Amino acid sequence: MAKKVLIVYAHESPTSFNAAAKDAAVAVLTAQGCTVEVSDLYAMKFKAAATTEDITGGVKDAENFCYAKEIKLASEEGRLADDIKKEQEKLKEADLVIFQFPMYWSSVPAIMKGWMDRVLGFAYAQEKRYSEGIFKDKKAMLSFTTDCPESVYSDTGINGDINVTLWPLQNGILNYCGFQVFAPQIFWDPAAGSPESRSSMLEGWRTRLQNLCGEAPVYFAPLDYFDKKKGFLKPEVKEKYASRECGLTVGIHMGKPLPANSQTKAGV
Repeated sequence: MAKKVLIVYAHESPTSFNAAAKDAAVAVLTAQGCTVEVSDLYAMKFKAAATTEDITGGVKDAENFCYAKEIKLASEEGRLADDIKKEQEKLKEADLVIFQFPMYWSSVPAIMKGWMDRVLGFAYAQEKRYSEGIFKDKKAMLSFTTDCPESVYSDTGINGDINVTLWPLQNGILNYCGFQVFAPQIFWDPAAGSPESRSSMLEGWRTRLQNLCGEAPVYFAPLDYFDKKKGFLKPEVKEKYASRECGLTVGIHMGKPLPANSQTKAGV
């Protein structure tokens, strides 16, 4: 089991289902001997906007300001705003990071996206991404509520396949930084359910947390499958998987049907 856990939490109401899910994780993981820290973003009044204010001592190129470049330089030189430094220290110490939130507009709430934008600026480099990323020895996962039933997020549902929805978050952010990504914990439309169904959801979460770090992560194509200069799949990799019925992943599908449940189940 992970020794240090960081829960990045985004919900304003202490009586929300998200709060209950967060509290359940804290209780179960603490009981297993983990040190659990919670970044309660709304309570912290965490600044979501990524701006020049995040850099102390001025920017290097104000005329052609590029946040990604400036924040990386500031990180290397120790010139980041205090709130970013504090979150980065929590992140560096954590073995497991859980993002707990209500799904907004098919993504995370703005305050959580701001945390990702501002805090993860140091967490990658051109040669250290994806399976070779800086956080390749850390684990992360999304735990979130929806306001629609699971059927609406299917490949025939009006909101579309949840696996496609999750790809930008799980691949474009977590996997990009090197995290081993556990399958998400999805609480389907708890507000529409009965008290008994919500209790059952939370009990299922508690049970999963008991053995969470024994789970296999979600599959992503490793970095060495790609040409380092061009960023394309290597010819030998394309040939190896040419006869496969479905693509490698949601995003790297090679013009084939998407692999079913590849972002919601481990090792698919």
